Amino acid sequence: MTTSYGKIQHRRAVAPVIATLLMVAIAVVGGTIIFVFSQGFFSQSQISGNPSIESIKILGYDARDADALRAHDGITMAAGTGGNSTSQGKLTDERVTIFLKNDSVNQVLFSEIRIGGAVYQYDSSPALSAWDDAADLTPGQYSVMTDSLSILQEQAATTHPGQTVTIIADLNDNFPIGRDTQFKLTTTNGAVFVGTIVMSQNNG
Repeated sequence: MTTSYGKIQHRRAVAPVIATLLMVAIAVVGGTIIFVFSQGFFSQSQISGNPSIESIKILGYDARDADALRAHDGITMAAGTGGNSTSQGKLTDERVTIFLKNDSVNQVLFSEIRIGGAVYQYDSSPALSAWDDAADLTPGQYSVMTDSLSILQEQAATTHPGQTVTIIADLNDNFPIGRDTQFKLTTTNGAVFVGTIVMSQNNG
């Protein structure tokens, strides 16, 4: 009787070990299958998809009290297109320029531009006239300039890979001299780029 009891005890002790080994084996096989599947999925995604990382560099701005502002190419735009040079600070309907470079590998579409918290609407005016001429830009609007003379004529604000452009915005509020004002650009893919404009100054 003593011998039989010992054999039963031995068998009972072995059973949990076998069960544990089986569970480990099942887990390893399952993990391997999931890993192989996920590797195949990500490989297909990388092959078929396009890179979506967007990079916009804010190179500088011109927010001087001047009747003509600079574009990103360093050339001063036509006289009278910037604002009232005798005003103290930047007033409603005067303009500022912001210089941007698309460091992405793809075209970037602008979804929203904010200056000082206010949303500005895109406008593809055929030409840039005097700052107080309502024929093109009006307060709360902006255009994209490809150089000091040319305005983008696309239906949506955009910039191509490696391209540098100028945002020219018609202010919809009064800003005192030296006011730090946030510039915020949001793309259609949800990327956000933020910079600071100091009113009545220029940088870059």
